[in-house]
Amino acid sequence: MTVADVKKNTEQKMHKSIETLKGSLAKVRTGRAHTGILDHVTVDYYGTPTHIGQVANVTLLDARTIGVQPWEKKMLSTIEKAIRESDLGLNPSTVGELIRVPTPPLTEERRKEMVKLVKNEGEDAKIAVRNIRRDANESLKKLLKDKAISEDDERRAQDDVQKLTDKFVAEIDKLMLEKEKEVMTV
Repeated sequence: MTVADVKKNTEQKMHKSIETLKGSLAKVRTGRAHTGILDHVTVDYYGTPTHIGQVANVTLLDARTIGVQPWEKKMLSTIEKAIRESDLGLNPSTVGELIRVPTPPLTEERRKEMVKLVKNEGEDAKIAVRNIRRDANESLKKLLKDKAISEDDERRAQDDVQKLTDKFVAEIDKLMLEKEKEVMTV
């Protein structure tokens, strides 16, 4: 393993942390409806827990309503029950072959809870990035111990890893601020 390999692996892992954070933030509910809200809701599909998107067509009907159209009629009540029992606080209703899921406007208290959730997700992502930095620095120290690199090379590489860490932590902060602003917008 070389210094370049350590840097490349570190950057790839930090990118994955950012992607994970983006996925987590997409699930945080804002005042507007979006289909991503239902992504983690699972339905009992013939004994197998399955994501809603795999058994139904999920679309936006308007700014505050999500439409869920199951591919099989007999899945209507199962999907409706799964949405109702999820921790999202949504109350779906069936109209013919379509399940309408209105997203109620968030109260000020609920918005503040969502901001706390966003901050927790951001902190988790920062911790992940810092752990990746620690692993990279340990790899660099091992290279130095094995006399594969000089002390100067190790110091320079650690500086580069720290710059990468700073860059990704700043990106996490930016993502958190954007999501907080989105959540707090009425």
